[in-house]
Amino acid sequence: MEDIQAKKDLIKQACEEHNVRFIRLQFCDINGTIKNLSLPISQLNKVLNNEIMLDGSSIKGFRSIETSDMCFYPDLDTFVILPWCDRDGENVARIICDIHNADGTPFEGCPRCNLKRMIARAEKLGYKMNIGPEAEFFIFERDENGEATTIPNDKGGYYDAAPTDMAEDIRRDIVNTLEAMNYEIEASHHECADGQHEIDFKYADALRAADNIITFKYAVKSIANEYGVHATFMPKPIYGIAGSGMHCNISLFKDGQNLFYAPDEAHQLSKEAIYSIGGILKHVGAFTAITNPIVNSYKRLVLGFEAPVYVAWSLANRSALIRVPAKRGSATRVELRSPDPSCNPYLAMAVILGAILDGIENKIEPPAQIEENIYEMTKTELKERGIASLPSSLKEAVKALENNEVVKDSLGEHIVNEFTTAKRIEWDRYRTQVTQWELDSYLNAY
Repeated sequence: MEDIQAKKDLIKQACEEHNVRFIRLQFCDINGTIKNLSLPISQLNKVLNNEIMLDGSSIKGFRSIETSDMCFYPDLDTFVILPWCDRDGENVARIICDIHNADGTPFEGCPRCNLKRMIARAEKLGYKMNIGPEAEFFIFERDENGEATTIPNDKGGYYDAAPTDMAEDIRRDIVNTLEAMNYEIEASHHECADGQHEIDFKYADALRAADNIITFKYAVKSIANEYGVHATFMPKPIYGIAGSGMHCNISLFKDGQNLFYAPDEAHQLSKEAIYSIGGILKHVGAFTAITNPIVNSYKRLVLGFEAPVYVAWSLANRSALIRVPAKRGSATRVELRSPDPSCNPYLAMAVILGAILDGIENKIEPPAQIEENIYEMTKTELKERGIASLPSSLKEAVKALENNEVVKDSLGEHIVNEFTTAKRIEWDRYRTQVTQWELDSYLNAY
């Protein structure tokens, strides 16, 4: 209790010293969309004492109207002043919140609360999962009305420099902003497609990694808007060029040591690392609905653009779904290459962790690693090697989720029901649309 009070006192002190005039209480709906309630600083005591309420019936995937009263439970460790919101010396701060029921219990449909449930399960076994995400994004021009277009702001390529890379100043301001918010930035660069970019920040435990992702996306979009351009984390906004992924570098720690590193084992990978790979490969088809949650996600997961399609692993081969980067010791990790940045990071972390725990608990051995370029294999070769494909559509992915008990248990009944219902509706809306491609192909031909 003394520690909590000390944190509250530090927040009050920071608000006073930096002339904070508003507090934004942030949380995610089931789709991973950032929501917030803005309160004047006069309400700070109520905020810190969990006295602020919300209507859960108005949030996608939360409560029905007859049981809609819910409470914000701020995570005091997530308090930060938003650098881009300074107006004439007046500042805005934000705190990320869990959503609780009116009786104070964690709401089972809150993605953040659900991830904490899965983290607690891992902690009982002595495990802590760390994740380093690599979220790619596009920067597009706006039209004369300020609406977003799909015109890239430059024609740059992988690792290009100015003047070809016309977003260096934007990325610099994003990096400076994130560092002011206590992010440790490791690198930033232009990606391979026109107008595509990546900023890498240091790994964190699963909860903080998810918090960092939503804050990162919030900052990127806000700062791009200040420059009069539009940043998007849509996985595949333009046909015929690379899409945006969110590769996840995953490690498991126990008693402060990297559990994946075993210097005397083959490839210096522990049994826990091998079983974790086995668990991910076994369940990835089912949790793809979570890590790649929108119709557009499956326009990225196609051959020809280096996106992973086949369920396999390798020590170095980037055509595999999972690869193991060369670094060992405390940096030993596996890289899951299929997720994209449209996902709800709290749900994504929960299902990845669930797959890993199942792999370790049930000693799931993965198939042999694949050293050849999988993209160049024939269908016969793929079948002979037992290499399956990821789901090719949102409909297929949702069906796989509904048939997988480990993934469903990692989400809980409420989230599974709300998520799958919403995604079936999304798929039906998509499949009944008449697209420009259909008009171009069929209107005159028939």
